[in-house]
Amino acid sequence: MPDARDRALLTRLFDAAVRAADPARAMADVLPPRPRGRTVVVGAGKGAAEMARALEALWDAPLSGVVVTRHGQAVPTARIRVLEAAHPLPDAAGLAAGAALLEAVRGLTPDDLLIALVSGGGSALLPAPPPGLTLKDEIALTRALLASGAPISAMNAIRKQVSGIKGGRLAAAAHPARVVSLVVSDVPGDDPAEVASGPTVPCARDRAAALAAADAWRIALPEPIRAYLAAAPEDAPHPADPAFARDEVHVVASARQSLEAAQATAEREGWRAVILSDAIEGEAREAGRVLAAITREIAARDRPFARPVILLSGGETTVTLGEAAGRGGRNTEFLLSLALALEGVEGVAALAADTDGIDGSELNAGAFADGTTGARLRRLGADPARLLARHDAWTAFDLLGDLFSPGPTGTNVNDFRAILLR
Repeated sequence: MPDARDRALLTRLFDAAVRAADPARAMADVLPPRPRGRTVVVGAGKGAAEMARALEALWDAPLSGVVVTRHGQAVPTARIRVLEAAHPLPDAAGLAAGAALLEAVRGLTPDDLLIALVSGGGSALLPAPPPGLTLKDEIALTRALLASGAPISAMNAIRKQVSGIKGGRLAAAAHPARVVSLVVSDVPGDDPAEVASGPTVPCARDRAAALAAADAWRIALPEPIRAYLAAAPEDAPHPADPAFARDEVHVVASARQSLEAAQATAEREGWRAVILSDAIEGEAREAGRVLAAITREIAARDRPFARPVILLSGGETTVTLGEAAGRGGRNTEFLLSLALALEGVEGVAALAADTDGIDGSELNAGAFADGTTGARLRRLGADPARLLARHDAWTAFDLLGDLFSPGPTGTNVNDFRAILLR
């Protein structure tokens, strides 16, 4: 297994990345001036509760509101109500939370201010099926999207068109109040309209684009969803709508900022660290093989970087599930694929983890691996290639005692990956 010093260093890099995404530090510089009227707060995402608590500490004037986060991730707040709902599959609690957010923005005036606290995970936490669809339909859609392996942009193109709250509709419901959105980005490219399917940030894509995305990625849309997309009375609001003219959007934390913080930490400890990309997408196992190829080239020929070096990357990979699916998330799947492609390479250790502290539906953020991971699994009687084929990477790293479980972090800027070559 990766030795103690490597695990400790990789953990410090992860911690630095998470600290850089701390909303309390990031929001202070972009808070709007106090309005003449009321200040109302709404929010959704895995970081929404921590963002609400931070905003209460920063805002020295009256405010009220409601945010929704994942079950088990609420924190104490004084003025903003925190609700919990399910992720990644929506539930009835999320349905009630969506209704609560819409109720909170009703009746606002031009003198009022709505502050929206948006972070990754909000798409699942805010189910709000439009007339003609039900929560059951939205759950079925989510299952289809998660199984498809499609990128987040394709998934959200569909989600925005079959919702009563996403795709800018929450901001439209708050009109004529001014809306200021503070966004912790978990999407490649940091487009705020994609985070949590943009409840307060409209997007120019329409229903035709949603259907095109479904067809391009062969997403098995449930029949009620496809029928709705074909016949819905209107598209999600367009960014050119005058209702959004006074609104502001600020990305207060992102994968880029977190990777730069990890890079600075590594360099303070005497390492050269390079950021390969903050927007890696595609199948997790394919990304693992690609980064393994780069790692092997460095180990064998000191190119394109000379050892010692740490390779950093972020983004959001996907896992296309087949009929057989075990336990695990995209980070452990990436890491098991990487480890198998690095078998026998010495002086290498890696960490892949989700910055929200939860990889997929399990309680770990990710795991550690090195060039001995596959061999150690075989000595325990496990077949690492079969575990990877079954999308059962959690089981692999659990057997080895190599899971990385820091607990919920209160933020979410997507995946963090670090590969260390001594």
